[in-house]
Amino acid sequence: MTGTAADRVLTPLRSRLIETLAGRSDEVPAWILRLEEGEDAGFFGPGSASWAVHGGMPTLVAGVRALLLQALHPGALAGVRDFSRYREDPLGRLAGTIQWIHTVTFGSRDQAVAGSEMVRSLHRRVTGTFVDGHGVTRPYSANDPELARWVHLAFTDAFLTAHEQWGGELPGGADGYVDEWATAAELMGVEDAPRTASALRGEIDAITDAGELRGGPEVEEIVRFIRRAPLRRMLRPSYRILFRAAVSTLEPRHRALLGLPSTPVERMLPLHSATGAVLSGARVLLGPQTQAELAARRRLARLAGA
Repeated sequence: MTGTAADRVLTPLRSRLIETLAGRSDEVPAWILRLEEGEDAGFFGPGSASWAVHGGMPTLVAGVRALLLQALHPGALAGVRDFSRYREDPLGRLAGTIQWIHTVTFGSRDQAVAGSEMVRSLHRRVTGTFVDGHGVTRPYSANDPELARWVHLAFTDAFLTAHEQWGGELPGGADGYVDEWATAAELMGVEDAPRTASALRGEIDAITDAGELRGGPEVEEIVRFIRRAPLRRMLRPSYRILFRAAVSTLEPRHRALLGLPSTPVERMLPLHSATGAVLSGARVLLGPQTQAELAARRRLARLAGA
Protein backbone atom coordinates (compact mmCIF):
# COMPACT_ATOMS: atom_id res chain seq x y z
CA MET A 1 0.00 0.00 0.00
CA THR A 2 1.48 3.38 -0.98
CA GLY A 3 1.86 6.16 1.55
CA THR A 4 -1.02 8.06 0.00
CA ALA A 5 -3.27 5.03 -0.05
CA ALA A 6 -2.31 4.18 3.52
CA ASP A 7 -3.12 7.72 4.60
CA ARG A 8 -6.56 7.48 3.01
CA VAL A 9 -7.26 4.40 5.12
CA LEU A 10 -5.49 5.28 8.37
CA THR A 11 -6.30 8.99 8.70
CA PRO A 12 -10.07 8.59 9.17
CA LEU A 13 -9.50 5.56 11.40
CA ARG A 14 -7.09 7.53 13.56
CA SER A 15 -9.51 10.43 13.69
CA ARG A 16 -12.43 8.22 14.80
CA LEU A 17 -10.33 6.53 17.48
CA ILE A 18 -9.11 9.84 18.92
CA GLU A 19 -12.66 11.20 18.81
CA THR A 20 -13.87 8.17 20.78
CA LEU A 21 -11.20 8.49 23.48
CA ALA A 22 -10.91 12.27 23.78
CA GLY A 23 -14.33 13.52 22.72
CA ARG A 24 -13.00 15.30 19.62
CA SER A 25 -10.29 14.80 17.04
CA ASP A 26 -9.73 18.25 15.56
CA GLU A 27 -7.49 19.53 18.39
CA VAL A 28 -5.76 18.46 21.58
CA PRO A 29 -8.19 19.02 24.49
CA ALA A 30 -7.39 22.00 26.70
CA TRP A 31 -7.14 19.83 29.82
CA ILE A 32 -4.26 17.90 28.24
CA LEU A 33 -2.40 21.09 27.37
CA ARG A 34 -2.77 22.22 30.98
CA LEU A 35 -0.76 19.19 32.09
CA GLU A 36 2.30 21.13 30.86
CA GLU A 37 1.68 23.50 33.75
CA GLY A 38 2.37 22.82 37.42
CA GLU A 39 5.49 22.95 39.54
CA ASP A 40 6.23 19.34 40.40
CA ALA A 41 6.57 15.90 38.84
CA GLY A 42 3.22 14.71 40.18
CA PHE A 43 2.54 11.65 42.29
CA PHE A 44 4.27 9.21 39.92
CA GLY A 45 6.52 10.18 37.03
CA PRO A 46 8.56 8.48 34.28
CA GLY A 47 9.54 4.94 35.14
CA SER A 48 6.53 4.44 37.40
CA ALA A 49 4.13 1.53 37.13
CA SER A 50 1.21 3.95 36.76
CA TRP A 51 2.78 5.64 33.74
CA ALA A 52 3.49 2.24 32.19
CA VAL A 53 -0.05 0.94 32.70
CA HIS A 54 -2.07 4.05 31.91
CA GLY A 55 0.06 5.00 28.94
CA GLY A 56 -0.34 1.57 27.35
CA MET A 57 -2.83 0.25 24.84
CA PRO A 58 -4.12 -2.57 27.12
CA THR A 59 -6.16 0.19 28.77
CA LEU A 60 -8.60 -0.28 25.86
CA VAL A 61 -9.38 -3.73 27.24
CA ALA A 62 -9.13 -2.61 30.85
CA GLY A 63 -11.78 0.08 30.49
CA VAL A 64 -14.35 -2.43 29.25
CA ARG A 65 -13.44 -4.94 31.97
CA ALA A 66 -13.69 -2.29 34.70
CA LEU A 67 -17.18 -1.28 33.58
CA LEU A 68 -18.36 -4.89 33.59
CA LEU A 69 -16.98 -5.65 37.04
CA GLN A 70 -18.18 -2.38 38.56
CA ALA A 71 -21.71 -3.10 37.31
CA LEU A 72 -21.92 -6.17 39.54
CA HIS A 73 -22.20 -4.05 42.67
CA PRO A 74 -25.87 -3.06 42.83
CA GLY A 75 -25.07 0.25 44.54
CA ALA A 76 -22.61 1.26 41.85
CA LEU A 77 -25.03 0.10 39.16
CA ALA A 78 -27.84 2.16 40.69
CA GLY A 79 -25.74 5.31 40.46
CA VAL A 80 -25.04 4.68 36.77
CA ARG A 81 -28.65 3.80 36.03
CA ASP A 82 -30.18 6.71 37.93
CA PHE A 83 -27.79 9.54 37.14
CA SER A 84 -25.40 8.70 34.33
CA ARG A 85 -26.10 9.94 30.81
CA TYR A 86 -24.35 6.89 29.43
CA ARG A 87 -27.07 6.26 26.83
CA GLU A 88 -27.36 9.86 25.64
CA ASP A 89 -23.64 10.66 25.75
CA PRO A 90 -21.58 7.51 26.28
CA LEU A 91 -18.46 8.90 24.66
CA GLY A 92 -18.67 12.05 26.77
CA ARG A 93 -18.71 9.90 29.90
CA LEU A 94 -15.76 7.90 28.58
CA ALA A 95 -13.79 11.07 27.84
CA GLY A 96 -14.49 12.36 31.35
CA THR A 97 -13.18 9.17 32.91
CA ILE A 98 -10.05 9.26 30.75
CA GLN A 99 -9.50 12.88 31.77
CA TRP A 100 -9.50 11.95 35.46
CA ILE A 101 -7.19 8.94 34.97
CA HIS A 102 -4.66 10.89 32.94
CA THR A 103 -4.81 13.97 35.18
CA VAL A 104 -4.04 11.90 38.28
CA THR A 105 -1.41 9.85 36.45
CA PHE A 106 0.42 12.52 34.47
CA GLY A 107 -0.56 15.82 36.10
CA SER A 108 1.10 17.75 38.89
CA ARG A 109 0.02 17.00 42.45
CA ASP A 110 -2.20 20.07 42.56
CA GLN A 111 -3.86 19.05 39.29
CA ALA A 112 -4.41 15.50 40.52
CA VAL A 113 -5.98 16.71 43.75
CA ALA A 114 -8.17 19.28 41.98
CA GLY A 115 -9.29 16.77 39.35
CA SER A 116 -10.30 14.26 42.01
CA GLU A 117 -12.11 16.91 44.03
CA MET A 118 -14.07 17.90 40.94
CA VAL A 119 -15.19 14.30 40.41
CA ARG A 120 -16.14 13.94 44.07
CA SER A 121 -18.16 17.17 43.91
CA LEU A 122 -20.09 15.81 40.92
CA HIS A 123 -20.72 12.61 42.89
CA ARG A 124 -22.34 14.45 45.80
CA ARG A 125 -25.64 14.68 43.94
CA VAL A 126 -25.59 10.98 43.06
CA THR A 127 -27.77 9.55 45.80
CA GLY A 128 -30.71 7.18 46.00
CA THR A 129 -31.62 3.67 47.07
CA PHE A 130 -30.72 0.21 45.82
CA VAL A 131 -31.45 -3.41 46.64
CA ASP A 132 -28.23 -5.06 47.77
CA GLY A 133 -27.03 -8.57 47.07
CA HIS A 134 -29.03 -9.87 50.05
CA GLY A 135 -32.32 -8.31 48.98
CA VAL A 136 -32.19 -5.41 51.46
CA THR A 137 -33.10 -1.90 50.30
CA ARG A 138 -30.35 0.52 51.25
CA PRO A 139 -29.47 4.16 50.58
CA TYR A 140 -26.45 4.94 48.42
CA SER A 141 -24.21 7.86 47.60
CA ALA A 142 -21.50 7.73 44.97
CA ASN A 143 -19.04 9.05 47.55
CA ASP A 144 -19.91 6.36 50.11
CA PRO A 145 -16.68 4.63 51.14
CA GLU A 146 -18.11 1.22 50.25
CA LEU A 147 -19.05 2.16 46.69
CA ALA A 148 -15.93 4.25 46.08
CA ARG A 149 -13.87 1.32 47.31
CA TRP A 150 -15.53 -1.14 44.95
CA VAL A 151 -15.01 1.19 41.99
CA HIS A 152 -11.32 1.47 42.93
CA LEU A 153 -10.92 -2.29 43.35
CA ALA A 154 -12.59 -3.07 40.04
CA PHE A 155 -10.61 -0.38 38.23
CA THR A 156 -7.24 -1.42 39.63
CA ASP A 157 -7.82 -5.11 39.01
CA ALA A 158 -8.99 -4.45 35.45
CA PHE A 159 -6.04 -2.30 34.48
CA LEU A 160 -3.51 -4.58 36.17
CA THR A 161 -4.98 -7.71 34.59
CA ALA A 162 -5.10 -6.24 31.09
CA HIS A 163 -1.51 -5.06 31.37
CA GLU A 164 -0.38 -8.46 32.63
CA GLN A 165 -2.01 -10.07 29.60
CA TRP A 166 -1.04 -7.65 26.82
CA GLY A 167 1.39 -5.09 28.24
CA GLY A 168 5.13 -4.95 28.62
CA GLU A 169 7.37 -5.05 31.66
CA LEU A 170 5.80 -3.44 34.71
CA PRO A 171 8.14 -1.41 36.95
CA GLY A 172 7.86 -2.80 40.46
CA GLY A 173 5.67 -5.62 39.21
CA ALA A 174 2.00 -6.03 40.02
CA ASP A 175 2.53 -4.96 43.62
CA GLY A 176 4.21 -1.78 42.45
CA TYR A 177 1.17 -0.76 40.42
CA VAL A 178 -1.36 -1.59 43.13
CA ASP A 179 0.71 0.28 45.71
CA GLU A 180 1.07 3.37 43.52
CA TRP A 181 -2.56 3.52 42.45
CA ALA A 182 -3.69 3.39 46.08
CA THR A 183 -2.79 7.09 45.98
CA ALA A 184 -5.68 7.64 43.57
CA ALA A 185 -7.95 5.80 46.00
CA GLU A 186 -6.95 8.19 48.77
CA LEU A 187 -7.65 11.19 46.53
CA MET A 188 -11.15 9.78 46.02
CA GLY A 189 -11.76 9.33 49.75
CA VAL A 190 -10.97 5.60 49.96
CA GLU A 191 -8.98 4.80 53.07
CA ASP A 192 -6.56 1.91 53.55
CA ALA A 193 -6.75 0.71 49.95
CA PRO A 194 -4.92 -2.55 49.23
CA ARG A 195 -1.21 -2.18 48.52
CA THR A 196 -0.43 -5.55 46.96
CA ALA A 197 -1.94 -7.55 44.12
CA SER A 198 -2.81 -10.43 46.45
CA ALA A 199 -4.57 -8.07 48.87
CA LEU A 200 -6.46 -6.45 45.99
CA ARG A 201 -7.69 -9.73 44.56
CA GLY A 202 -8.32 -11.17 48.00
CA GLU A 203 -10.64 -8.26 48.78
CA ILE A 204 -12.55 -8.74 45.52
CA ASP A 205 -12.90 -12.44 46.35
CA ALA A 206 -14.14 -11.63 49.85
CA ILE A 207 -16.80 -9.24 48.54
CA THR A 208 -17.89 -11.84 46.00
CA ASP A 209 -17.95 -14.63 48.61
CA ALA A 210 -20.05 -12.44 50.92
CA GLY A 211 -22.78 -12.19 48.29
CA GLU A 212 -22.47 -8.42 47.88
CA LEU A 213 -22.52 -8.65 44.08
CA ARG A 214 -25.63 -9.35 42.06
CA GLY A 215 -26.60 -10.14 38.50
CA GLY A 216 -30.06 -9.95 36.96
CA PRO A 217 -31.95 -8.04 34.25
CA GLU A 218 -30.55 -4.59 35.10
CA VAL A 219 -26.98 -5.88 34.96
CA GLU A 220 -27.64 -7.70 31.71
CA GLU A 221 -29.09 -4.50 30.22
CA ILE A 222 -25.84 -2.65 30.99
CA VAL A 223 -23.84 -5.55 29.58
CA ARG A 224 -25.82 -5.43 26.33
CA PHE A 225 -25.10 -1.71 26.05
CA ILE A 226 -21.38 -2.18 26.69
CA ARG A 227 -21.25 -5.09 24.24
CA ARG A 228 -22.86 -2.97 21.52
CA ALA A 229 -21.33 0.40 22.36
CA PRO A 230 -22.45 3.07 19.85
CA LEU A 231 -19.12 3.43 18.08
CA ARG A 232 -18.33 4.49 14.54
CA ARG A 233 -18.83 1.63 12.11
CA MET A 234 -15.11 1.33 11.26
CA LEU A 235 -14.24 0.78 14.94
CA ARG A 236 -16.81 -1.93 15.65
CA PRO A 237 -14.88 -5.01 14.45
CA SER A 238 -11.91 -4.16 16.66
CA TYR A 239 -14.17 -3.32 19.59
CA ARG A 240 -15.86 -6.72 19.37
CA ILE A 241 -12.45 -8.30 19.90
CA LEU A 242 -11.68 -5.98 22.83
CA PHE A 243 -15.00 -6.80 24.47
CA ARG A 244 -14.40 -10.53 24.15
CA ALA A 245 -10.88 -10.06 25.50
CA ALA A 246 -12.20 -8.21 28.54
CA VAL A 247 -14.75 -10.95 29.22
CA SER A 248 -12.10 -13.67 28.85
CA THR A 249 -10.10 -12.20 31.75
CA LEU A 250 -13.01 -12.21 34.20
CA GLU A 251 -13.45 -14.94 36.79
CA PRO A 252 -16.07 -17.54 35.78
CA ARG A 253 -18.38 -16.59 38.65
CA HIS A 254 -18.28 -12.91 37.62
CA ARG A 255 -19.03 -13.86 34.01
CA ALA A 256 -21.97 -15.93 35.24
CA LEU A 257 -23.39 -12.99 37.22
CA LEU A 258 -23.03 -10.81 34.14
CA GLY A 259 -24.97 -13.37 32.09
CA LEU A 260 -21.95 -13.98 29.86
CA PRO A 261 -20.75 -17.42 28.72
CA SER A 262 -17.33 -18.72 29.63
CA THR A 263 -14.74 -18.45 26.87
CA PRO A 264 -13.84 -21.94 25.57
CA VAL A 265 -10.23 -22.83 26.29
CA GLU A 266 -9.52 -23.60 22.63
CA ARG A 267 -10.47 -20.02 21.70
CA MET A 268 -8.32 -18.30 24.30
CA LEU A 269 -5.06 -18.32 22.33
CA PRO A 270 -6.55 -17.03 19.04
CA LEU A 271 -8.42 -14.36 21.01
CA HIS A 272 -5.27 -13.37 22.88
CA SER A 273 -3.36 -13.02 19.60
CA ALA A 274 -6.18 -11.12 17.91
CA THR A 275 -6.35 -8.72 20.84
CA GLY A 276 -2.62 -8.15 20.67
CA ALA A 277 -2.97 -7.30 16.98
CA VAL A 278 -5.77 -4.80 17.66
CA LEU A 279 -3.76 -3.14 20.42
CA SER A 280 -0.66 -2.97 18.21
CA GLY A 281 -2.74 -1.31 15.52
CA ALA A 282 -4.09 1.20 18.03
CA ARG A 283 -0.53 2.04 19.05
CA VAL A 284 0.41 2.68 15.43
CA LEU A 285 -2.56 5.01 15.07
CA LEU A 286 -2.10 6.90 18.34
CA GLY A 287 1.68 6.97 18.56
CA PRO A 288 4.15 5.55 21.11
CA GLN A 289 3.08 7.96 23.87
CA THR A 290 -0.25 9.49 24.83
CA GLN A 291 -0.76 13.22 24.46
CA ALA A 292 -1.11 13.42 28.25
CA GLU A 293 2.28 11.79 28.78
CA LEU A 294 3.90 14.07 26.21
CA ALA A 295 2.46 17.11 28.01
CA ALA A 296 3.76 15.80 31.33
CA ARG A 297 7.22 15.29 29.84
CA ARG A 298 7.23 18.87 28.60
CA ARG A 299 6.39 19.99 32.14
CA LEU A 300 9.24 17.93 33.55
CA ALA A 301 11.66 19.27 30.96
CA ARG A 302 10.67 22.82 31.88
CA LEU A 303 11.16 22.12 35.58
CA ALA A 304 14.53 20.48 34.94
CA GLY A 305 15.70 23.55 33.04
CA ALA A 306 14.42 26.05 35.57
